Amino acid sequence: MAQAGSSPPQPQVSPTTQHPVTKARKSSGSSVDRIYDQLKQMAMTYRFRPGEPLNEVELAASFGVSRTPLREVLNRLVAEGLLDFVPRKGFSCKPLDTKRVFDLYEVRCGLEMMSAKLATERASDAEIDALVQFWKTATEQFCTLSATDCTRCDETFHEQLAALSQNSELLHMLQNVNARAHYLRLISMEQETYRRNTCAEHHLILKAIQERNIEAAVNGMSAHVTLRQEQLVEVIKEGVARLYMR
Repeated sequence: MAQAGSSPPQPQVSPTTQHPVTKARKSSGSSVDRIYDQLKQMAMTYRFRPGEPLNEVELAASFGVSRTPLREVLNRLVAEGLLDFVPRKGFSCKPLDTKRVFDLYEVRCGLEMMSAKLATERASDAEIDALVQFWKTATEQFCTLSATDCTRCDETFHEQLAALSQNSELLHMLQNVNARAHYLRLISMEQETYRRNTCAEHHLILKAIQERNIEAAVNGMSAHVTLRQEQLVEVIKEGVARLYMR
């Protein structure tokens, strides 16, 4: 889908605003960090089927490590909501069910609305202009990038907006939600209509923030995320179907 020579825009971001996978790749390179990076990506993209038990012996062998560092990573991913653990049954991939996803998007909506409100109140004109320029550049390429690159651009937009709230806890929570919603976002970004709507809605949100119109920014963000939630049922069905066709 991507055009030759096309690449997603690379905004100037501080380490706290980078995507969680990017941050993991810049870590110390120890066995735990390396396994965490790879297993988190696998969980985010549902390389394991929903509810599928993970074979710790096979995973440890595939990474060339003992079960001790592997278990440390698996427990960390459970704490982040990307894996499940049941005593005497072990670790498994999170189910991809409608109730869980809707709950996740309700949380996302609240976080995104708070991001829009606080960014409108607190961000400098220069910071807002930088985000506007980033999204302008992204929009020019959005229909020719791969679904993966579009997803990264979209996640970066929302995380940079959260960073403008000047609330590090808000940013951290949104990054976690984005990681858990990554697979569904990826599927959605394969649709041209979804891409066009995303571009237009982001521009409306940014316009409201530039004008310091808190009500319009919050309402625009609410409509943006809520619309996505209404489309989730079909996206979930498509996502599940793909997983069992692998």
